[in-house]
Amino acid sequence: MWKTLLPLLLFLGTAWAQGTVTITYWQYDFKSKVEAVNDLIKRFEAANPGIRVQHQTFPYDAFQQKVASAIPAGQGPDVVNLFYGWLPTWVKAGYLQPLPESMVKMLDDEFVAMAQASKVGGKLYGLPTAVRSLALFYNRDLLSAAGFKNPPRTWEEFLNIATKLTVRDGNKFTQLGYAMAPDGQDHHLVREVLVRQFGGRPYSDDGRRVLYGDAAGLRAFTFYTDWLRKYNVGTLGNQFFPGNNAYRDAFIAGRVGMIVDGSFAIGTIRNGARFNWGVAELPTEKVGGRKANYGSFWLHGLTPLATGPKQAAALKFLEFLVSEETQRYWLEKVGELPARKSLIKDPKLTLDRVYGPFVLSLAYAKATPFVDEIGQRKVMTDAINRVLLENKDPAESLRIAVAEEQKLLDNFWK
Repeated sequence: MWKTLLPLLLFLGTAWAQGTVTITYWQYDFKSKVEAVNDLIKRFEAANPGIRVQHQTFPYDAFQQKVASAIPAGQGPDVVNLFYGWLPTWVKAGYLQPLPESMVKMLDDEFVAMAQASKVGGKLYGLPTAVRSLALFYNRDLLSAAGFKNPPRTWEEFLNIATKLTVRDGNKFTQLGYAMAPDGQDHHLVREVLVRQFGGRPYSDDGRRVLYGDAAGLRAFTFYTDWLRKYNVGTLGNQFFPGNNAYRDAFIAGRVGMIVDGSFAIGTIRNGARFNWGVAELPTEKVGGRKANYGSFWLHGLTPLATGPKQAAALKFLEFLVSEETQRYWLEKVGELPARKSLIKDPKLTLDRVYGPFVLSLAYAKATPFVDEIGQRKVMTDAINRVLLENKDPAESLRIAVAEEQKLLDNFWK
């Protein structure tokens, strides 16, 4: 890799001799990530006195629009952080430039298989520092008080626990066994976990056809919506507790027995929860049944604004952001799992009571092939809400979702 990068580094050395190179890094505003990057920039600049990094953040809901308006105008970041699900749209819009072949080899040889989603059309457009998967967070104290010694291994056990942990005071819920969150992680839970566990596939291998409208998909979708309609695990998290992440905030407040969340939530839960809590792999249909999980990640890419000395400096900064040293730090600071295979294999991580369930799930986690992450998320969220809030028939609601998402895919690929 270093031989391939040598011309760029020599060019960078010449630029440094002429003065400091300043590059700009953009990401969305997430506290632990912002603090981590600020600290990493200090370390990077200390080791590279010829480079200065300006760090700018924006609210999540405004981030993509800010990028879309800035880059075509010749303004904005040289290095940008983006969700993998946005990548096809960003590449099509010209917001990113391909990375060198040396980094392609690094990805292929050293990063977990999930990170291959950083490629579009055979070209690499970014590298991740960390990857994510889902797991079941549970309140040990609430489970123990209800007579449960262990977290659920099957969905039948899950429903039994969730039902017994749901508490009402008249018509008002005072405690939920499970906080349903269609717009949190539950849309992934339905699409990538339950559909696969029940024998289906959400999409065709090329990502161009929606397949979850079959019998297995309907069974998975109906099973999930029945948690509220039939099994009465409680209510939607945002109807029970205020906030944008109501399901997680309610869990941290000790008022929810279980939630499904990503490894990125570890730090927030660890800092906020004042009770004994644990993490378990997601339940399966039956003991020894098919396992499935959703994997995702944020990656760092170079925009077309990074040219000349800036491009060389930006590549050096990107390489630092995905180094083993940074990935170890990121795990401690942010709680997300390392993207490098060498670090994931660390027995200390695999056997860890908190990180272990997430690490184990990486072996079978799938990353949804988004072309319009926001639009595709809305399709599944709307499908769930039609059933839970409007009493729509699950089969009809799922049929609508399949048609809507297939239209999104067709419009992109045409």
